[in-house]
Amino acid sequence: MFFWFIGPSILAVFEVFRSRGLDYRLIGVGALLPLVIDAPLGRFGPGHSLVVAVAALTLVMVTTIGRSRMLRRRLVCVPIGWFCGLLLSGAFLHDQTFLWPLLGTETGHVGLFPPPTLLVLGEAAGLAVIGWSVGRFGLDQAATRAEFARSGRLEEAR
Repeated sequence: MFFWFIGPSILAVFEVFRSRGLDYRLIGVGALLPLVIDAPLGRFGPGHSLVVAVAALTLVMVTTIGRSRMLRRRLVCVPIGWFCGLLLSGAFLHDQTFLWPLLGTETGHVGLFPPPTLLVLGEAAGLAVIGWSVGRFGLDQAATRAEFARSGRLEEAR
């Protein structure tokens, strides 16, 4: 699951925040973090814990005290994406993992990936969202793509 996490996360954050200062590349990276962290386990683990995601947000906020506002705004994109990844993975459906370590040290035995049919459908849906977003944000234009690659910012095409 790659496109399922990246496309909907970026679009949802754009719709909710409507901020020019966010780095949507980092939103996509953050959305993949639960998978990357738990990949060695092969199942849901600490990466799918709300507590760990909140700790990451807290870490960003504390370490950027006294630093530039732009740095904070960019770095906060990673935990925001992480929260999106938790939502899109359905982590909240598995309380033992989602609330780890509040409910104990065991994270359960929830597989990291859904059954193949759902995996394919999710990826197709993610690709559809990305395809639609390309037109919406004008990413079919080379200059707009280059600007996005450089800054991570998105604007609706006019």
